Amino acid sequence: MRLILRPNLRIGTRLAALLCAASLLAGMLGGCARERLHQQEAYVFGTRVEVLTWDASEDTSRAAVAEVLREFDRLHRAYHAWEPSELTALNSAIAAGQASIPVSPELAAMLTDAKAIAATGDELFNPALGHLIALWGFHSDTFKPLRPDPAELAAAISARPQMADLNIADNRVTSRNPAVQLDLGGYAKGYALDRAAAILKARGVTNALINIGGNVLALGRKGDTPWRVGIQHPREPRPLATLPLRDGEAIGTSGDYQRFFELDGERYCHLLDPRTGHPAKGTQAVTLLITPRAHAGTLSDAASKPAYLGGERWRDYAKRFGIDHALRVDAAGRIEVTRALNDRLQYGEGLKPAAILD
Repeated sequence: MRLILRPNLRIGTRLAALLCAASLLAGMLGGCARERLHQQEAYVFGTRVEVLTWDASEDTSRAAVAEVLREFDRLHRAYHAWEPSELTALNSAIAAGQASIPVSPELAAMLTDAKAIAATGDELFNPALGHLIALWGFHSDTFKPLRPDPAELAAAISARPQMADLNIADNRVTSRNPAVQLDLGGYAKGYALDRAAAILKARGVTNALINIGGNVLALGRKGDTPWRVGIQHPREPRPLATLPLRDGEAIGTSGDYQRFFELDGERYCHLLDPRTGHPAKGTQAVTLLITPRAHAGTLSDAASKPAYLGGERWRDYAKRFGIDHALRVDAAGRIEVTRALNDRLQYGEGLKPAAILD
């Protein structure tokens, strides 16, 4: 996929609208001192990405953000799930029954981490479901409203691919299950957030906001105040709530409203339940805020999957990852939120939580 750069776009309502559409919006950017705010955007990972910096010189900002966007493009090409990449080569080798398949140190580390996250979340976060995702038509930037062939779907479900099937050691991968087909779509955006933060810091940029399709990580502040972001309402074109995002924090949402199709009045989203092989039901969206820690971006992306798929057990799955700031919108639109996150939210007009949990 070609990386498209659009430097120095105007800030304000355009940015807010963009991030809102992506599930989080970096609102409240204000009109004062715009010369201190630099922004670039691109299209990669199948979504829009934006990087904003505050109070860095234009030359420093341009150079740092350009390096970040090149890194995003590299990650996209290296780990694409259906276009030729190191990941598709690994999938082909697994399907052929090969053992001890050599992979790059980076991919080995990513798979080791993803396997641990999957185990913590009862394999509900399951990047091994690539074949099922393809059967449902989501291995495409544009997809048709079609249900999979029942026989093919039944066979894919019965194969039960999961991350626990993988052995990863010494930069080599072996799968005990040839049905494992890896798709890092629920992991890579968060990983890219962490890579971007590392690059910006190394380049001397200490105040920035990084947005990858609604997964957002903050560095430093925007002047005298924290960066401010919004949680997209899953059924209305407005934020459900806004909140300050502090230095080192990341926030991510899994929802049924970004990649989905409707058929015969039923919504089919891209988030598949490994237990059934079908698009998940019962939850419109789950948002997790990760307080400062190593790999906060990665966790904001990957940990939201078991919380989303866990349904009524969403809070339990968030706790397993040490996450206290979490919110769920159930199938009926009912808002449940943890007390820690509720204390930081400013809700949209007419909205309030139905339950506040410890």
